Amino acid sequence: MNTTNQSKIAPQKVLITGASGLLGVAAIERFLDAGWDVVGVSRRKPELPSGRDVDFLSVDLRDREKARAAFEPLTDVTHVAYTALHEKPELVAGWSSKDQIDTNNAMLRNVVEPIVRSATNFQHISVLQGTKVYGVHLHPIPIPARERDARKDHPNFFFDQEAYVGEMGAKHGFSYTALRPQLVTGPTPGALNVLPAIGAYAAIRREKGEPFGFPGGPSFVWEAADADLVGDVAVWAAQSPQAANEAFNITNGDVFEWRNVWPGIAETLGVEAGPDTPMSVTAYLAEHADVWGKIVAKYGLRSRSLRDLVGQGDQHADFAFAYGAPAGPRAFVSTVKLRQAGFVTVVDTEVSFRKALQSLIDNKLLAPASKQAAARLSVAS
Repeated sequence: MNTTNQSKIAPQKVLITGASGLLGVAAIERFLDAGWDVVGVSRRKPELPSGRDVDFLSVDLRDREKARAAFEPLTDVTHVAYTALHEKPELVAGWSSKDQIDTNNAMLRNVVEPIVRSATNFQHISVLQGTKVYGVHLHPIPIPARERDARKDHPNFFFDQEAYVGEMGAKHGFSYTALRPQLVTGPTPGALNVLPAIGAYAAIRREKGEPFGFPGGPSFVWEAADADLVGDVAVWAAQSPQAANEAFNITNGDVFEWRNVWPGIAETLGVEAGPDTPMSVTAYLAEHADVWGKIVAKYGLRSRSLRDLVGQGDQHADFAFAYGAPAGPRAFVSTVKLRQAGFVTVVDTEVSFRKALQSLIDNKLLAPASKQAAARLSVAS
């Protein structure tokens, strides 16, 4: 039998790193939906909102030898969706840290090097970036920022990683795609995701008899990217010739202002939206961790500490809400290049927020919207 034809019809197998994170979980769900063989890689096994199981390897990507031992046997991997990310405990300060840059670069090498040594039909890798590639955390950026506007005037591992996969691809015969989503949100707890932090903040405010006021700073207009949408782009990029060796901005396709979506968020969470209440979400949640324990017991939520639920999402919320800042981030990115390349799906941002929060409620990670809903949930379980 012709081996070339065999390789063309062989199942595609994707290795998804950062599998327990916000984008890792979304990528696993979307590749499974598309019929791919999937292997997830992270330190802890991902819990999928769909309840499906997935082949899984527990690997700390910072450990070169353990990564080599885990990945060299994967001779049939054809694609990698690289969503792994190392963040420092102090989130925003870590974005310019040389140590963080070095760690993230090493983690990527520890995946790619054993894969290219052993996977004989390796074809493509997607790497995740973001608007920090334009320097949004440091200075004004072009409005809208286009892929060609990437600023290399500041240290950032995004630049290093894209250069690395480009060089390795040219050497070993695979292509890459760099994905640049804006403010990613979804239903995954314990990740860099503002929504579990918003849900916990809302539940504590309700428990204390306090209104759900917006805790941020100045009004500003922004964009977001639903994690599932980014997962869909990853599946598309893995198969599309138009995505080979290109970078793409990703957004839902609309814009939003926090105060305008706040009433819808409040409705989903079953809380009373009140007047603005500027405060640090990080500090508020830390101060009221004992209240969260009472909420878990009251509604029979799954045993999960407040920190395990919100991850670094509380710090990210303070940044995303522009708490204590003179103005919000001026970050708008053009997605014209992505549309012209053939990916045209869009998502309503408020619907995205509410759907993800409802998923967290349905999975008994956030308190239900009402006592009646709580009773129904108790009977069903």
